[in-house]
Amino acid sequence: MAWHQTIVQLRPRARGFHLVTDELLAQVPTVRSLRVGLAHLFIQHTSASLTINENADPTVRSDFERWTREVVPDGARYFAHDAEGDDDMPAHIKASLFGAGITIPIRDGTLALGTWQGIYLGEHRDHGGSRSVAVTLMGE
Repeated sequence: MAWHQTIVQLRPRARGFHLVTDELLAQVPTVRSLRVGLAHLFIQHTSASLTINENADPTVRSDFERWTREVVPDGARYFAHDAEGDDDMPAHIKASLFGAGITIPIRDGTLALGTWQGIYLGEHRDHGGSRSVAVTLMGE
C-alpha cells in the first residue's frame, strides 16, 4: 500500500460553484499509477468548500449559487462576524454546509466518479483568491 500527499493550488475564481476535477487531476499525476485506492481532498480554507455533483449542465452550478445566496444572505443584520466584509460570515456558514473534504475511490488509474459527477469548488467569497487543497492518495 502506497501513500502520496501533495498540496494543490487552484487558480482564483469568482464567487460561485466551479468544476475543478481536471485542474486537480492535472496536478496529481500519481493517481494514474494506482490500480485501486482512495483519494481524499481537503480544502485548507474556511470560506470555500468542496463537493461532488453534476458535471454536464452548468445551470446546476448557478442554481447552487442562487440557493446559497438566498439561504445565507450577505450582510444579514444578525451576523456579528463581518471583519472582512458582508460576505465573511456567510462564506463560513456555506463552507460548513458543503464541507471541507471529500473522499473518492480510485479505480484503474482514475477517480471512480459517476458518469455525471464532477468535483466542485464552492467559492463563497467575492475575492477569495487562490485556494489550497491537500490531496492524500492511498492505494496500490
